[in-house]
Amino acid sequence: MTQKHTTPDGLVIVDKPSGFTSHDVVAKMRGIARTRRVGHAGTLDPMATGVLVLGVERATKLLGHLALTEKEYLGTVRLGQNTLTDDAEGEIISSADASGITREAVDAGVAKLTGDIMQVPSKVSAIKINGVRSYKRAREGEEFEIPARPVTVSSFAVYDVRAAVAEDGTPVLDLVVSVVCSSGTYIRALARDLGADLGVGGHLTALRRTRVGPYKLDSARTLDQLQQDLKVMPVAEAAAAAFPRWDVEERRARLLINGVRLEMPEEYAGSGAVAVFGPGGRLLALVEEQRGKAKSLAVFA
Repeated sequence: MTQKHTTPDGLVIVDKPSGFTSHDVVAKMRGIARTRRVGHAGTLDPMATGVLVLGVERATKLLGHLALTEKEYLGTVRLGQNTLTDDAEGEIISSADASGITREAVDAGVAKLTGDIMQVPSKVSAIKINGVRSYKRAREGEEFEIPARPVTVSSFAVYDVRAAVAEDGTPVLDLVVSVVCSSGTYIRALARDLGADLGVGGHLTALRRTRVGPYKLDSARTLDQLQQDLKVMPVAEAAAAAFPRWDVEERRARLLINGVRLEMPEEYAGSGAVAVFGPGGRLLALVEEQRGKAKSLAVFA
């Protein structure tokens, strides 16, 4: 256990509360950990809850590489209403009776949004268009287009379909869904596009992120719990969980620390970031293979 008066060094897996931005959580963690050196591995919308990976001190070096890993979500998609933000935070801009939508039609629509797809991010998002955040342009009433980009939806499953009546009296369908997807995928854009395909509109009413890479909800803690007892995952343990591991002996460890580009075993070719460990399980660096040699991404030793 880390004592409160010391500055921890590692990853913190937070169960983000609804209503907090990712930056709000970072600010809160700076107070809890008593350091400015805190960052996050990919944002989570204010409405959403669940896994938000934070890095404290040296672990901030891992974050850019962790942000690229696969994510998993549980959510609720409402068919029958479009909103300005593609989720329940925005005002309703259109409604349509969704009571006639069959389960077969839902499954067919979901299938079209599974696999390698081109997705247009939500307009009220942090995507930058010519250097300006998309949500800023949207709030100022500007007309603009966001280019579609490739994302991978490994799994998109519907667990339950519930008929309901919205506050404005519209018959709607609420779908309980799970999604496993690549970094950069907008779940609310999936809800919007599913509703558009079915001709009734759709938006996201609830979202909980249950996994970021190897880090799952069962290891996440609320901000209140962390305020009482700040436990961090040591940098070496976090790197070993998230990246392929390459162990080197003392001689090569010294060379690597001194900036020498070591020859990498062929098994790591194309692996992306690889965690290099020296004797005694000491984390030395994150590297990637480049022309057969180890190019440093971050050094920890």
